[in-house]
Amino acid sequence: MILLIVIQSVLLVATQAFLKVALVHFGRFSWTWQYFKTVFTTWQFAASGICALAAMLLWIYVLKRYEFSIVYPLLSISYIMGLLVAQFFFHETVPLTRWIGVVIIIIGVFFVVK
Repeated sequence: MILLIVIQSVLLVATQAFLKVALVHFGRFSWTWQYFKTVFTTWQFAASGICALAAMLLWIYVLKRYEFSIVYPLLSISYIMGLLVAQFFFHETVPLTRWIGVVIIIIGVFFVVK
Protein backbone atom coordinates (compact mmCIF):
# COMPACT_ATOMS: atom_id res chain seq x y z
CA MET A 1 0.00 0.00 0.00
CA ILE A 2 2.76 2.47 0.93
CA LEU A 3 4.56 1.90 -2.37
CA LEU A 4 1.33 2.59 -4.28
CA ILE A 5 0.81 5.84 -2.36
CA VAL A 6 4.40 6.91 -3.04
CA ILE A 7 3.91 6.21 -6.76
CA GLN A 8 0.60 8.09 -6.63
CA SER A 9 2.30 11.06 -4.97
CA VAL A 10 5.13 11.06 -7.52
CA LEU A 11 2.55 11.09 -10.33
CA LEU A 12 0.64 13.97 -8.72
CA VAL A 13 3.79 16.04 -8.26
CA ALA A 14 5.01 15.20 -11.77
CA THR A 15 1.65 16.34 -13.15
CA GLN A 16 2.04 19.76 -11.56
CA ALA A 17 5.77 20.06 -12.29
CA PHE A 18 5.30 19.33 -16.00
CA LEU A 19 2.43 21.82 -16.10
CA LYS A 20 4.58 24.46 -14.39
CA VAL A 21 7.39 23.88 -16.89
CA ALA A 22 4.94 24.18 -19.79
CA LEU A 23 3.58 27.46 -18.43
CA VAL A 24 6.93 29.04 -17.55
CA HIS A 25 8.01 29.04 -21.20
CA PHE A 26 5.14 31.26 -22.30
CA GLY A 27 5.54 34.31 -20.12
CA ARG A 28 2.55 36.25 -18.92
CA PHE A 29 -0.73 34.33 -18.58
CA SER A 30 -3.51 35.21 -21.00
CA TRP A 31 -7.11 34.02 -21.36
CA THR A 32 -6.73 33.93 -25.14
CA TRP A 33 -7.20 30.92 -27.38
CA GLN A 34 -3.71 31.47 -28.82
CA TYR A 35 -2.12 31.20 -25.37
CA PHE A 36 -3.93 27.96 -24.52
CA LYS A 37 -3.30 26.53 -27.97
CA THR A 38 0.41 27.15 -27.52
CA VAL A 39 0.50 25.63 -24.03
CA PHE A 40 -1.67 22.63 -24.94
CA THR A 41 0.63 21.63 -27.80
CA THR A 42 3.84 21.32 -25.75
CA TRP A 43 5.32 17.98 -24.79
CA GLN A 44 5.37 19.13 -21.16
CA PHE A 45 1.60 19.62 -21.21
CA ALA A 46 1.17 16.17 -22.76
CA ALA A 47 3.41 14.66 -20.07
CA SER A 48 1.34 16.45 -17.43
CA GLY A 49 -1.83 14.93 -18.87
CA ILE A 50 -0.33 11.44 -19.02
CA CYS A 51 0.81 11.67 -15.39
CA ALA A 52 -2.62 12.95 -14.34
CA LEU A 53 -4.36 10.08 -16.12
CA ALA A 54 -1.98 7.52 -14.61
CA ALA A 55 -2.52 9.06 -11.16
CA MET A 56 -6.29 8.86 -11.57
CA LEU A 57 -6.20 5.22 -12.66
CA LEU A 58 -3.89 4.25 -9.81
CA TRP A 59 -6.07 6.18 -7.35
CA ILE A 60 -9.15 4.24 -8.51
CA TYR A 61 -7.28 1.01 -7.75
CA VAL A 62 -6.07 2.25 -4.35
CA LEU A 63 -9.52 3.52 -3.32
CA LYS A 64 -11.14 0.24 -4.25
CA ARG A 65 -8.62 -1.81 -2.32
CA TYR A 66 -7.77 0.16 0.85
CA GLU A 67 -9.48 2.20 3.55
CA PHE A 68 -10.09 5.83 2.59
CA SER A 69 -9.26 6.98 6.13
CA ILE A 70 -5.74 5.64 5.66
CA VAL A 71 -4.88 6.27 2.01
CA TYR A 72 -6.24 9.80 1.66
CA PRO A 73 -4.17 11.29 4.51
CA LEU A 74 -1.11 9.49 3.12
CA LEU A 75 -1.40 11.58 -0.04
CA SER A 76 0.07 14.41 2.03
CA ILE A 77 3.39 12.83 1.07
CA SER A 78 2.91 14.71 -2.20
CA TYR A 79 3.22 18.03 -0.31
CA ILE A 80 6.67 16.96 0.84
CA MET A 81 7.69 15.91 -2.66
CA GLY A 82 6.28 19.12 -4.09
CA LEU A 83 8.38 21.20 -1.74
CA LEU A 84 11.49 19.25 -2.70
CA VAL A 85 10.75 19.73 -6.41
CA ALA A 86 10.18 23.45 -5.82
CA GLN A 87 13.55 23.88 -4.15
CA PHE A 88 15.77 21.54 -6.14
CA PHE A 89 14.17 21.59 -9.60
CA PHE A 90 12.62 25.06 -9.82
CA HIS A 91 15.30 26.62 -7.54
CA GLU A 92 12.69 28.35 -5.39
CA THR A 93 13.64 29.67 -1.98
CA VAL A 94 11.85 27.63 0.65
CA PRO A 95 11.74 29.30 4.09
CA LEU A 96 12.35 27.45 7.33
CA THR A 97 8.67 27.65 8.28
CA ARG A 98 7.75 25.46 5.28
CA TRP A 99 10.40 22.90 6.22
CA ILE A 100 8.96 22.84 9.74
CA GLY A 101 5.58 22.19 8.14
CA VAL A 102 7.10 19.28 6.20
CA VAL A 103 8.43 17.77 9.44
CA ILE A 104 4.94 18.06 10.95
CA ILE A 105 3.46 16.34 7.87
CA ILE A 106 6.01 13.51 8.15
CA ILE A 107 5.07 13.04 11.80
CA GLY A 108 1.40 13.00 10.82
CA VAL A 109 2.02 10.41 8.10
CA PHE A 110 3.80 8.25 10.66
CA PHE A 111 0.73 8.36 12.94
CA VAL A 112 -1.65 7.53 10.08
CA VAL A 113 0.39 4.46 9.12
CA LYS A 114 0.66 3.16 12.69
